[in-house]
Amino acid sequence: MSTVSHVHAAHLKTLYSEHHGWLYGWLRGKLGNTGDAADLAQDTFVRLLGKRDAAPLREPRGYLATIARGLLVDRYRRQALEQAYLEALAQQAEPQSISAETHAIIIETLLAIDRLLDSLGARTRAIFLLAQIEELSYVDISTRLGVSLPTVKKHLVRAYTECLVLAAA
Repeated sequence: MSTVSHVHAAHLKTLYSEHHGWLYGWLRGKLGNTGDAADLAQDTFVRLLGKRDAAPLREPRGYLATIARGLLVDRYRRQALEQAYLEALAQQAEPQSISAETHAIIIETLLAIDRLLDSLGARTRAIFLLAQIEELSYVDISTRLGVSLPTVKKHLVRAYTECLVLAAA
């Protein structure tokens, strides 16, 4: 372990011992659930383990709260997406029975798609969804959105490129 790693580890140990209780309480207040609060508090510190910055923080609680808020948003987003998936399954004419492993893989895939769509930007996302979900032609998309045909093509190339990058990862 290098000197920077020792400093980083020592800093994290101090940060954890001084602020974990506060963070846990803060999350418990937000979530109303001790188990989820404990999990998210731990996840917050795990997120810090991956950071290389060993410098002490000026506002450690603010920094920890920012990380925890991001994790909360991720959790709520995952729950909403999973609920939408379960509702779509329930609407199927024939009941679908899948294993817990397959369910987890589907949810992770949907989350990856959600992150991808979120990263595209509003216009690219709209054009991509019109092409993929509504199966509109380039001309129909151009007409509906009031943009030029080259603009539609440019945004679809960008979206497809991002999809290929995701698939390769």
